[in-house]
Amino acid sequence: MALQLAVASRNAMLDAFVSELGASPVLKIRTGSAPANVATADSGTVLATLSLPATAFNAASSGAITKNGTWSDGSADNSGTAAHWRLYKSDGTTCRAQGTVTVTGGGGDLTVDSVTFNAGQAFSVSAFQITAGNA
Repeated sequence: MALQLAVASRNAMLDAFVSELGASPVLKIRTGSAPANVATADSGTVLATLSLPATAFNAASSGAITKNGTWSDGSADNSGTAAHWRLYKSDGTTCRAQGTVTVTGGGGDLTVDSVTFNAGQAFSVSAFQITAGNA
């Protein structure tokens, strides 16, 4: 039998993750494949750097957390095709999570209206969700 956790336990784990991130975490959207794990050095070109709201996530519910408020950037850093993201503590260097970027409806962990970024363009994140495993 596979390990299963109660929804309350999954919610507690996610709320602890959000607490550990601290206020105003930083999200970087990057080109190319994600590194092997979050301890591995960054890869790809940074297309956008977003300082997220002080309360970046809604409280965990049903074993998942979703973005809170508006996640947007008035000016993309570079041009390229978004492929992965990395989420850092507010220092912008301590990576705590990473995942895929796709267009809205594309099934990525983070979705945007277009994965094609042009330096200086404004954009916003359509949806972002992290679901705890072992349901």
